[in-house]
Amino acid sequence: MSTTLISSRLLNDPVLITKRLDRWKQRLRNLTELQLPTDYVRPITPKVVEDKKILRIPEATALAILQLSLAIQPSSSISSTQTSTQTNESFHEQPTPFTILLAAFVVLLHRYTGDEDITVGSSSDTRNPLVLRINIDPSNTFAQVIQKVQQVEREATADEVPFHLLISSLFPEKDLQGPSSTSINSPLFRVRFFNQTDLPENPLPQAISLTTDLTVLIASHSSSSLRHALLPAIEIQISYNQLLFSEKRISHILDQLVAIINYATLHSETCIAEIPILTDKCLEVIPNPKSDLKWSQFRGAITDIFSANAKKIPNNPCVVVSTGDISIKRIFTYRHINEASNLVAHHLIKNGIEREDVVMIYAYRGVDLVIAIMGVLKAGATFSVIDPAYPPERQNVYLSVAVPSGLIILKHSGTIHSLVRTYIQENLNLKCEIPALEILDDGFLKGGNIDDQVDADILDVVRDNASKDVGVIIGPDSIGTLSFTSGSTGTPKGVRGRHFSLTHYYPWMSEKFGISDKDRFTMLSGIAHDPIQRDIFTPLFFGAELHIPTSEDIGVPGKLAEWMAEHEVTITHLTPAMGQLLSANATAPIPKLRNAFFVGDILTKRDCNRLQRLAPNTSIINMYGTTETQRSVSYFLIPSLSSTPTFLESQKDIMPAGKGMQNVQLLVVNRRSKNLLCGVGEIGELYVRAGGLAEGYLRLDEVTNEKFLKNWFNEGLEMLQDDVDDIQEWKRFWKGKRDRLYKTGDLGRYRPNGDVECVGRVDDQVKIRGFRIELGEIDTHLSQHPLVRENVTLVRRDKYEEQTLVCYFVPLQSSDLEEFLSSADENDAAETMVEKRKYNRLIKQIKDYLKMKLPSYSIPSVFVPLKRMPLTPNGKIDKQALPFPDTAKFVSTSKTTKIQKMSQSEQVVHEIWTQLLPNPSTPFIPLDENFFDLGGHSLLATRLIFELRKKSGVNIPLGLVYEKPTIREQANEIDIVLRGELNMVDENTDIQAAKSKSVIEQGYEMGKPELNYADDVETLASKYLLQNYSPIPENYQRKVFFVTGVTGFLGAFILSDLLSSSNEIKIIAHVRAETKQHGMERLKKSCKSHLVWRDEWESEGRVEVVCGDLEKERLGINEEDWKYLCERVDVIVHNGALVHWVYPYPKLKSANVIGTLWCINLASTHHSKPFIFVSSTSVLDTRHYVSLSDSIIEKGEGKGINENDDLEGSRFELKSGYGQSKWVAEKLTMEAKKRGLNACIVRPGYIVGDSKTGVTNTDDFIWRLMKGCIQLKLIPTIHNTLNMCPVDYVAHCITVISLSSVASDRGVFHITHPKNPSFRFLDLFNSLILYGYNVTKTEYIVWRNELMEFTLRQEDNALYPLLHFVLDDLPTTTKSPELDDTNTGDIVGQECMVIDEKIMGIYLGYLVKVGFIDKPEPHDKGKVGGLEGKILDLPDITALEGVEVLKRSGRN
Repeated sequence: MSTTLISSRLLNDPVLITKRLDRWKQRLRNLTELQLPTDYVRPITPKVVEDKKILRIPEATALAILQLSLAIQPSSSISSTQTSTQTNESFHEQPTPFTILLAAFVVLLHRYTGDEDITVGSSSDTRNPLVLRINIDPSNTFAQVIQKVQQVEREATADEVPFHLLISSLFPEKDLQGPSSTSINSPLFRVRFFNQTDLPENPLPQAISLTTDLTVLIASHSSSSLRHALLPAIEIQISYNQLLFSEKRISHILDQLVAIINYATLHSETCIAEIPILTDKCLEVIPNPKSDLKWSQFRGAITDIFSANAKKIPNNPCVVVSTGDISIKRIFTYRHINEASNLVAHHLIKNGIEREDVVMIYAYRGVDLVIAIMGVLKAGATFSVIDPAYPPERQNVYLSVAVPSGLIILKHSGTIHSLVRTYIQENLNLKCEIPALEILDDGFLKGGNIDDQVDADILDVVRDNASKDVGVIIGPDSIGTLSFTSGSTGTPKGVRGRHFSLTHYYPWMSEKFGISDKDRFTMLSGIAHDPIQRDIFTPLFFGAELHIPTSEDIGVPGKLAEWMAEHEVTITHLTPAMGQLLSANATAPIPKLRNAFFVGDILTKRDCNRLQRLAPNTSIINMYGTTETQRSVSYFLIPSLSSTPTFLESQKDIMPAGKGMQNVQLLVVNRRSKNLLCGVGEIGELYVRAGGLAEGYLRLDEVTNEKFLKNWFNEGLEMLQDDVDDIQEWKRFWKGKRDRLYKTGDLGRYRPNGDVECVGRVDDQVKIRGFRIELGEIDTHLSQHPLVRENVTLVRRDKYEEQTLVCYFVPLQSSDLEEFLSSADENDAAETMVEKRKYNRLIKQIKDYLKMKLPSYSIPSVFVPLKRMPLTPNGKIDKQALPFPDTAKFVSTSKTTKIQKMSQSEQVVHEIWTQLLPNPSTPFIPLDENFFDLGGHSLLATRLIFELRKKSGVNIPLGLVYEKPTIREQANEIDIVLRGELNMVDENTDIQAAKSKSVIEQGYEMGKPELNYADDVETLASKYLLQNYSPIPENYQRKVFFVTGVTGFLGAFILSDLLSSSNEIKIIAHVRAETKQHGMERLKKSCKSHLVWRDEWESEGRVEVVCGDLEKERLGINEEDWKYLCERVDVIVHNGALVHWVYPYPKLKSANVIGTLWCINLASTHHSKPFIFVSSTSVLDTRHYVSLSDSIIEKGEGKGINENDDLEGSRFELKSGYGQSKWVAEKLTMEAKKRGLNACIVRPGYIVGDSKTGVTNTDDFIWRLMKGCIQLKLIPTIHNTLNMCPVDYVAHCITVISLSSVASDRGVFHITHPKNPSFRFLDLFNSLILYGYNVTKTEYIVWRNELMEFTLRQEDNALYPLLHFVLDDLPTTTKSPELDDTNTGDIVGQECMVIDEKIMGIYLGYLVKVGFIDKPEPHDKGKVGGLEGKILDLPDITALEGVEVLKRSGRN
């Protein structure tokens, strides 16, 4: 999009440009970044794997667009930004199809994100990028949005300026290096919406950039532009980054765009927030809110099932209690617990407890709690639990809500506080009390003494009934539990739990997760929170074991993992906070742990990684539920590390809620119209539809009716008749089928597969460390403090990215305040901290006050005193303007704990080395021995990395083995990362050293290498280069060529092409060999294997060999031969190099850099000689050149990166050591050329086989990639261009350039595949389908994960040696800059042949013939693999000379 298309008057009027830029600055002030929902985690280092999806607009939709265009009245308003010289004709037009589609896209973005400020990159008639910032209101109609889009387009067009000037004006601090370095790839927008007719004839070669998530291209098949045609044939193409989005999501976007237009046409008055985007594709994955959920499927009461288990397996362990000594355990059988709970039940009934009376349990974590709960339930009563750790005032609040009729005090929970006892005596009418419940080791149950009778126990009266069930009938709607949840008024609400859900989900869980009576469970949940119910009831239902740790087992870092391992726990229920406690400082593996169920708070990928490091056989199940749903009602399965090691790599940082469990639906409902379900990707309010919802809130009918709602989606449909037999005794305690929804207050959205992810809360209720907290409740209590004038509580992230409660308050200035003021620390220079210290005593008093009102987890961690609250214009507190506290200064130092010693990681690394190395040192490998000195090689290095990843949980790049090749160094790198994750510092480690980043965290992944390769250029130039080089004389003869790298793939073809070009040419070949005879044998073998050798070359003396080594002085050539070369050679073609994609720069420097300098020395000794350096396009593999090439093409300024570019854009960002070594060698060659050397640099694209014979290098990434896909039977959809060039064409170009007397004037030559048509990875993979291979297309992320798992299982996969390359770098390396090849075209005069299906057939036929890949299975000709047309037969190459020689050579 050349800026010359913009008015020349504008470009010559700096005043006008300045005025327009000023208006743009105002227009784009406080720009927010659009955050589209993605399917995969966004890479820290931007990477791109592009794919495209196209939709032809249906005729009905095209007609709808026409109707919308005609129905909307043209706007005659002209923006004040328009200049007087502008014509207004275009501003009176009807909205065009492009504008209508853009408006629909904006509406969709609003529905996805909830944002009302949408910024989109677009295009103009002058092909100049435009920034469109569109503010919309959910109450707008679609027609109003169209008009707003029109208005924004007009204003943007009226103020149009060259895009690079806009970027420079908005971001002056950026070093943009002029117009050529700016592009549409700016951070101004994440999405782009282009009119294809505004773009160059050749579409964008790479429509997705490193800063753009997706690009929508609207194309018309009519002859006129979409800006002027009313009903053209319209095509929508979305280009997207597969590392962020799945193909399914893009399909949903296209369908929903069409849905918006179709609906808005028929319902013009509907506001945009209520336009349905629930398409047929959405309905395939979203639950049907009218389906039957088995309302009457009552599994039986938990008490009855437990009693039946006790009779069936009376002597099996039921509860196992730890004592702190692993050799001593308190084991209670099913008979013990059953009989003890029977005694409690009989006592309660005998003392007047009736059905659904509340019995409060004053508890601790132990076996007695299990007995008390089961006893209360057997009596038909409702149990509730109080934690003695709560403040007495809080305990009284719970008692006031519950109004219990009975009280059970567990002996080991301590004595009830006097304030609580007083409240009970004065306010409650207890029917009975068990004062000191305790089961002894022999199973004898004590309830406490009667009055002062030492020998009389309160349970003695009913002791004879221990083996007798009480016979109370319990039904699905019987109330068994009373749990508490926060209340916005400051008073908690009591949630009445039904018996239905206490057992309903267990049979399904048994089938889904393999739970059985052989399992061992844990009691780790908070004793007063409803998750304790799952801890207890799950093992009792299955007849399994419940293991209870000591408080020390839980509290001492690292101890809990040891306890789990010792008790061989198989299943555990955790909150993320408890999971973090489990993994912190833990070293003991937990091999038996099979399932870990998480609920209560957001679960992060880091939490999962930490746990699976300890327990690699553990499947993690993230579950969603609330107190009101009684149970976790959804699940998302993270398979075990041992079974699926790659699963978490593609997951986002927060695990989703997943799908509803059996007979549960998660319904995401439109926030403005509850009659609409949300479509995939749309944010809405989350409702739970299930038969197991709680009954409601205790004595809060109004609140119950607000939160527990009749299913309005099912209104008008008669419920099915009850299908419960009258013989069921429990039917009396069942209210029949009730189709209800619970309004959670959470915001969520559907993923393309139907999983739900939570994205926040509708109100201010939050969850921290598994506890649900009502911010309003905190503020209510705090506002009642006599010295607090104003206050507001927020959740902020501290320096460790953990949620923290922060309370902002304004002290009430009064005489009472003086006694709570502290003197400020004069050494503290920060004014805010002085203020904070001044109010330290007041803050302490406020905390003490809140402790009497709230549980400890609801007490804010940070208090920030303010002089005044910032207010919004309408008088509300401006929460965004509240200062962000330096929470690190308020965090307790008690969190700092000693971490594991480095020797632990060293042991892990040592064990892996011992298993992998062929002959490891015995009895141990020295910690400072080099991996490669002990027999390690690149294949073992790959295996080492994946074993380290698996055992440590750290995403280690392969290059670490080369950068840090010893056990000590590798273990240290792992420790640094793990310390960073755990926010801990080793007490033996210097703090600054601990803060320093490891190789893993540094530029290895960010593209900034530890060693600055560019520093070598100046040093080596001063050491090796001459100040001046003599010119080549006119009519210089070019007959004797010195060629390096001749035994390699390209080298053999260079030799052949040179010798075939003229009978006068002679070649002296540089070969690594002991003798010239051996060297000639190597040369001939290589040429024969590539089908290019002719015997007459040797017999006629046109080829001779000189022995040497690129890594040694003078290229390893002896002095006599060196002198001979200096005098005899006419032209030097330096093609040799050490090619290795993972070796670091220092390991390649000798061969690739110093070797080049010796070639330059040869070119200037005795007489000046032309020097042709065969380099690589890898010197351009940086984000700078990708962006620059996009910019050049999009602005119509060329075909890509200019051949005369100075390479400064690669000074810092090159990742591979090979690319770095070639860059340094090129810069030195350029410097020598500046000093007079006759030099040319040739940069070939990706070199593949001969276009006629198919002969290729099978030990090559591309062919290994193809072979790996055949073995995997999957091909990825990668749309990135692939610059493949046949080797015969590359060799011919080098020959012509070498023989040209004017080539040196041009300097650099790019050898590339033609741009039109270009060749893409998609074309490469489709050739497999085309020639009959049984492969299936899949998304890149899916293919990558499948490849890794397949390869780790079967190491003979072709991609195994390059697996690190595929998994770590493929997204970056396949996104390459486009290259200009003008110099090559002018000198060579011949364009590269197009890689088409015929040439691909030749390549595949060759690979089959030499046995590298198998021949495709016989097939039926016709449509296969989604490709239209017949399957082609591979060409027969049996007659090719030399194939048998090649096969015998052992090359494959």
